[in-house]
Amino acid sequence: MKADLIIRERIVFNDGAFLEVRIWSVPDPVPPSLHRYKYALFYGYPGERLVCYDNERGKGDHRHHGAIETPYAFAGIEQLLRDFRADVERLRGETI
Repeated sequence: MKADLIIRERIVFNDGAFLEVRIWSVPDPVPPSLHRYKYALFYGYPGERLVCYDNERGKGDHRHHGAIETPYAFAGIEQLLRDFRADVERLRGETI
């Protein structure tokens, strides 16, 4: 399956935390997701995930907040980015 990278962004914060966004367009949905995107959005510290959104094969769209994993209702790339950014801003206590 050929994937085309459509967004890649990495921000390193002064406190050592980093944010990484990777979104690909894929020819076929990643089961059980129904859309044609593969994504991994991460915020945390080296070795410590604070928040993450991804759609892993077999799990579908989901969100990690610390050790808690919950389903995520994917409603498009723009909403995904807004939801992720809101989580990161809440955790950091500042806008990014």
